[in-house]
Amino acid sequence: MAHCSGDWLLSLLILLLGLSVQTSQAPISTKNGVKSSVFLSPKFVLEPGSVVNKYYYDIDFPRGHIAIKSFNAEVVDEAGNPIPLYETYLHHWLLVRYYQPKSVEVPNNESDFIFVMNTGVCGSALGQYFGLGSETRRTATHVPDPYGIEVGNPAKIPNGYEEKWLINVHAIDTRGVEDRLGCTECRCDLYNVTKDENGKPLTPGYMGGLSCCYDQTQCRVRRGFESAKRGLYMRYTVKWVDWNKFILPVKIYIFDVTDMWKKLDDGVTEHHCRVEYEVAACTATDGAHDACIDTKRVSIPMPTGGNVIYGVAHQHKGGIGSTLYGEDGRVICHSTPTYGKGKKAGNEAGYIVGMSTCYPQPGSVKISHGETLVLESNYSSAKRHTGVMGLFYILVADSLPHFG
Repeated sequence: MAHCSGDWLLSLLILLLGLSVQTSQAPISTKNGVKSSVFLSPKFVLEPGSVVNKYYYDIDFPRGHIAIKSFNAEVVDEAGNPIPLYETYLHHWLLVRYYQPKSVEVPNNESDFIFVMNTGVCGSALGQYFGLGSETRRTATHVPDPYGIEVGNPAKIPNGYEEKWLINVHAIDTRGVEDRLGCTECRCDLYNVTKDENGKPLTPGYMGGLSCCYDQTQCRVRRGFESAKRGLYMRYTVKWVDWNKFILPVKIYIFDVTDMWKKLDDGVTEHHCRVEYEVAACTATDGAHDACIDTKRVSIPMPTGGNVIYGVAHQHKGGIGSTLYGEDGRVICHSTPTYGKGKKAGNEAGYIVGMSTCYPQPGSVKISHGETLVLESNYSSAKRHTGVMGLFYILVADSLPHFG
């Protein structure tokens, strides 16, 4: 869901300055006080085996002091038809918030913008407000009442700046490729890649992942296969309400099972979230492959406590579930994937098409300040998997609603 380097967001934004979007007013519908609008990203063009991994900023988005209630997205063609994952695999999309000087139409250096990251411990490596992948269509993102993700508060926007949003889209066209799974897992041999997007040689032993399927790379296509280029979009739906005193704000935390954190001499905790990892194939006999499970765990200190009101994991193909535990072993949230069984978009056979979510009763799941959490990510290791992820996303509120 993100690049491995902590500076990925800044460097790519600077390189892709030409991808700014002029905002336009989309029709707004209102139901039970909740507003909703549907927007389109700029068009991106794919052909068999090709990859797009672009950052579009200043995208269309609701303005003003609001509470975001949900953000959902999917890949569609120019006629608005949903595209199935076996044709265009949605590796990930990310929604990121930032401030830009009002006097600068298009920023041209790092001092021109300020990124507003979530509250999570991974910093810019996983600083998004929302982000999913192949599971997008069947994963709930709504924030329950009376909670909301507060944005657009004029008191928090620096003088001379305005709030804007960017969306990162990483999609892989797998029509006619030799190995669909290998392409979606970004196996370096299928992309004929030996250097990363910055021209640096790959780390010895690196078999696949984000460093091999960056923007404009090409996965190997079957000889003789031909199919036309096509224009696609991310169609995203935002739901929100105008901010008021009755809404309780939530904080966004994203945890990574690859986090190699350490406590420095000054007591500050430094996190290094690598974002992706490899699952090696188990050595069990064929008849015992169902028992082949790769389990990865990490203990992570929670910087501030609160009440959990939402939770969900992000995994790739091969994932069989992830759990976030409290220090005492209690389950904070258990999230499992749904695999598709058909051909229609949202039910593609063999692909993760949804992740289960947690919506605990307010006050029933609480994390203490400084509590050490344990994140566990489980994958089937009957086959090797490259570039997998084990992320966990939770929303935490400082206070509980008062009734009466």
